[in-house]
Amino acid sequence: MKPNLDVEKVEHLICRGLCPILFKNKERSIKVMEFAGNSRKHNKLEEALAKERQKFEKLIAEAGKEKIIRFIPLKLQTGEYLVTCEDITQSWLAEQKLRAANRHLLDIIDFLPDATFVVDRSGIVIAWNKAMEEMSGISKDDIIGKGDYAYAVPFYGVRRPVLIDMVMHGDLETEPGYEFVERKENTIYAEVFAPALFKGEGANIWCKASPLYDSEGKITGAIESVRDITERKRAEGQLKYLSLHDNLTGLYNRTFFEEEMQRAADGRFDPVGIIVCDLDGLKFINDTLGHDTGDSLLLASANVIKSAFRKSDIVARIGGDEFAVLLNQSGEKTVEEACDRIKAAIDKYNLAGHEIPLNISMGFAVGSVETASVSDLFKEADNNMYREKLHRSHSARSALVQTLMKALEARDFITEGHALRLQDYVTALARAIGMPKRNVSDLNLLAKFHDIGKVGVRDSILFKPGPLTTEEAGEMQRHSEIGHRIAQSAPDLAPIADWILKHHEWWDGSGYPLGLKEEEIPLECRILAIADAYDAMTNDRPYRKAMPHETAVGELEKSAGVQFDPELVRSFLKFLENNQSGKNM
Repeated sequence: MKPNLDVEKVEHLICRGLCPILFKNKERSIKVMEFAGNSRKHNKLEEALAKERQKFEKLIAEAGKEKIIRFIPLKLQTGEYLVTCEDITQSWLAEQKLRAANRHLLDIIDFLPDATFVVDRSGIVIAWNKAMEEMSGISKDDIIGKGDYAYAVPFYGVRRPVLIDMVMHGDLETEPGYEFVERKENTIYAEVFAPALFKGEGANIWCKASPLYDSEGKITGAIESVRDITERKRAEGQLKYLSLHDNLTGLYNRTFFEEEMQRAADGRFDPVGIIVCDLDGLKFINDTLGHDTGDSLLLASANVIKSAFRKSDIVARIGGDEFAVLLNQSGEKTVEEACDRIKAAIDKYNLAGHEIPLNISMGFAVGSVETASVSDLFKEADNNMYREKLHRSHSARSALVQTLMKALEARDFITEGHALRLQDYVTALARAIGMPKRNVSDLNLLAKFHDIGKVGVRDSILFKPGPLTTEEAGEMQRHSEIGHRIAQSAPDLAPIADWILKHHEWWDGSGYPLGLKEEEIPLECRILAIADAYDAMTNDRPYRKAMPHETAVGELEKSAGVQFDPELVRSFLKFLENNQSGKNM
């Protein structure tokens, strides 16, 4: 049995015997004596040495070098005391250096921009930085010192192995839970959706985990960094969506459609059906009413076609006015029924009273890779579509022109019979100058449809109450060219197409769009110009009230030889004078 140490004797031995030898400086001896004095309250000097070690071990020798001395007292059987002294300076300094390095490392980790945590070999959390606190909503005080996968809860809502466990223990069962895993030497990178982050909103995260080693190459723990990549994933998803979808309609694009055709080329989806659809008259609409109207019609066509199919079916816009549908494992009857559904959807749309009706030509083909390639099937469907388009083109174009005529009539109703009054004026003036009757008929058609191009001008410009800006005036002047294109497309209006283009030319050559002058301007246009101006002046307009008859006559006389044919102005004023006299009788 080990003899009990006599604290006072050991204290005397160390302080009075060893200290003066080890520490020639009196102050150093006093420090040791103070230590020994504080040790009296302990029963055993070993405990005193252990508990007061921090105060006792750091003693400075005269040479100014740090010396750490460990005293080990031992009571012999003889009653004498043996005190051994050990210089532990190097080991103590190494330990302090290691502690400082660890503290420095923890400080660095704490201020890393990525959310980061560290676990020891047992899976106990030993570091949880500020970014991790912010991301997870868990403070380091609440997580440090905890194990049993506690670090997984803020991300997944349950305790489970995560990436950091894969690098420490090679937990292969964890890997399938990640969308993407990449290994580079001892480091693992991964991406995954963490449903519990941000109060259950969830987030896509990028993770990086690496093992930590001691000086002997043994794993002492691991570190994992986490980054919120939700916005990046959203942007990537958007880019991927855009790369496979048409920006205007939201349907699949040609690239995706061709990829799906290649997938079907191996025969596993036989029989394959392809439907090709073409929106009739799109160029005509773009040229007359503008591309915004054309885009609206394309969007309507896409929605109508898409409504006839399931979400899983492949419906694509493969060209400017062309759509295609790929139907895998579909026989001829199934594809024919799909075409019938498209036609029914078109009829339903047109019956709803939209301003511009949909006219869509269709063709389809069905087959298997044993008899024809998928590319050949597409060509066959495309040829069938064009065959139908040729049969429909005249009637479809006529239907569009009739629609535009109705639109013009709707706007003319707002101006209270402008076209009807014009027909009366031009007929009277034509008769006054002896124009043949057959020409008067076309002149009346011009009076009715000379402004058909205004269907392509915005209402905000047509009915603007104040003066037009330079840009707005330029857009308004385009109505002559738009009307010309419309009339060229309609057999009924083709005879007056050239007059519609030139009906705003002036006698002095300052009109538009061609700058014609005098008799270069067709007679019908010169007649219409006078009648149109008089009617415009004597009736209310959005930007002004109607003028009195006398004021309008004065304006016509002033513009004779400038805007109007002077001879025709005299004839028209004579007609008006006779007409006014007749009313007054």
